[in-house]
Amino acid sequence: MNQKNVPRRRGKGGRPPKDDPAFRRLTVNLTEQQHAAFLSMYEQSGLASLSAFIAARIFGDEFRVVKTDATALEFVTKLTVFYGQIRAVGTNYNQVVKQLHTVFGEKKALSLLYKLEQQTIELAGIGRLVLALCEDFKTKIG
Repeated sequence: MNQKNVPRRRGKGGRPPKDDPAFRRLTVNLTEQQHAAFLSMYEQSGLASLSAFIAARIFGDEFRVVKTDATALEFVTKLTVFYGQIRAVGTNYNQVVKQLHTVFGEKKALSLLYKLEQQTIELAGIGRLVLALCEDFKTKIG
């Protein structure tokens, strides 16, 4: 009976408190040119938080500039798509060869495999050209 009178203990809930919370705030007035320069420095830093960037600059932490080349990003994106297509062709190639052996007779399968082999040689040549283009691109940007 005494147990009913004791209130239930509930959890506090919410986010756990930080060990060392930052609650001091400073303000700075900048001209338009200074603000534009500040924003460009922040964008180049690649940091996710503006306050972390400001604190790093005030206390002399390392300032890293992260530059992304739009042409390199586009090249890598297209190369990734091309690689996916090559993998799809490889999967289809295996399925076709399996079906040739199960569905067609030996002579018909051999003639079709010969045609497939010629197309594979052409595809390998294209792959070599892509590798050469990748090497050229590496030397140009690196």
